[in-house]
Amino acid sequence: MAKGDPLLEVTDLVKHFPIRSGIVIDREVARVRAVDGVSLTLHEGETIGLVGESGCGKSTLCRAILQLTRPTSGSIKFEGRELVGSSRRDLRTARRDMQMIFQDPFASLNPRKRVGQIVGDPLELHGLARGPELKRRVQELLDRVGLSAEHYNRFPHEFSGGQRQRIGIARAIALRPKLIVAD
Repeated sequence: MAKGDPLLEVTDLVKHFPIRSGIVIDREVARVRAVDGVSLTLHEGETIGLVGESGCGKSTLCRAILQLTRPTSGSIKFEGRELVGSSRRDLRTARRDMQMIFQDPFASLNPRKRVGQIVGDPLELHGLARGPELKRRVQELLDRVGLSAEHYNRFPHEFSGGQRQRIGIARAIALRPKLIVAD
């Protein structure tokens, strides 16, 4: 990516959800137009905010940008690489530099995992830390978001909504991504 090139370029992004009907013959009877022709450009160091009514497609747009849901059509380029239609392998590489802070801290954290594992999984998955180094890095991340090392072995249900949101932030910043999408 050359200096001055966009970090993220979204062009004419569309995401429609089909409404299906029928017991024997499953057919599409209508579509919900969640995102319809959105274009935006984001350069390194920039921050943008999307404002709109509840249900207008902001979360769907976020999820489509990160390829957590496949768009119906359009283009999403991250550092000049097209994401729409990319393989899982290619997306894995891109996702290291793109992270999301989910809107609902209650639904976005696995209740069966301890906080240390939730925050440490991305570091381990991408081979950035293991063993004692992993624990140290996770504790450092918890400290950065205002939680203490004593929270490392706790489960998500032991935290308030605000604390859970901070766990999600720690997980999102763990890989030092170039793009953070906060829903």
